[in-house]
Amino acid sequence: MPELPEVETVCRGLDKAITRKTLARLELRRKGLRFPFPRGLAQRCAQQRITAIRRRAKYILIHLASGDVLIAHLGMSGRMVIVDRDEKHTPEKHDHVIFHLMDGSCVVFNDARRFGVLDIAAEKDLAQSRHFAHLGPEPLDTDFSPAYLTQKLADKKTAIKIAIMDQAVVVGVGNIYAAEALFEAKIDPTRAASTLKPAEIKKLWAAIRHVLEKAIAAGGSSIRDYVQSDGELGYFQHQWAVYDKEGEKCRGCTCPLPKTGGIKRITQGGRSTFYCAARQK
Repeated sequence: MPELPEVETVCRGLDKAITRKTLARLELRRKGLRFPFPRGLAQRCAQQRITAIRRRAKYILIHLASGDVLIAHLGMSGRMVIVDRDEKHTPEKHDHVIFHLMDGSCVVFNDARRFGVLDIAAEKDLAQSRHFAHLGPEPLDTDFSPAYLTQKLADKKTAIKIAIMDQAVVVGVGNIYAAEALFEAKIDPTRAASTLKPAEIKKLWAAIRHVLEKAIAAGGSSIRDYVQSDGELGYFQHQWAVYDKEGEKCRGCTCPLPKTGGIKRITQGGRSTFYCAARQK
């Protein structure tokens, strides 16, 4: 599933390419994705100028001059790719939504597994919508601080990796980046969240931000279906320290690999966790 860095990368690409352009029409090529499309969706978007593109959690927010906001989620396999006006686009099987712009270009929402979302809401109602009302702060915003994280973890008996992936605690820290941040902070992902000391929480807070910032700078991680909005792959997978590296040495490892067995893989919350038992305590 595309995580926060991937969605942020897509948003930045879309913002550069289509903000201030006019959406001529929205072509809906099926009745819905994970949920049915709202009634009148295409009509609310027709002839609307795009004023801004932002991200909230793993959602893409396309702001329209009318005051409406298109809410898109890429789901498990979704991608949004810009097609220039000079290119001829022939819709493919899984091109479920096409944003046709007045200048002849378009944005194609392709989603093979159809777990994506496309919804619409008035901007004034956005924060209280079903998509956002339950969410915690953004990990790169000032609301997410060591003091805030300390408060949120104080009574949590769940494993720390599960805790930081809880969208009510902080949004957008998905499976890959939770594993990478915990390695950088040298914290065992199986530890109960409430056992972390203030100094460890501060290290984890800094590691979450650092890992996400590095991943955004690299265009996210391309695994399975993810591409950037211009069709390019992300490159952060080449910087992974532990994720998907079971049995390998961790970054900076000095351990005898035959004795330690290298990076461990366990399952937490139905997801694979990768960590170094020697370095993460």
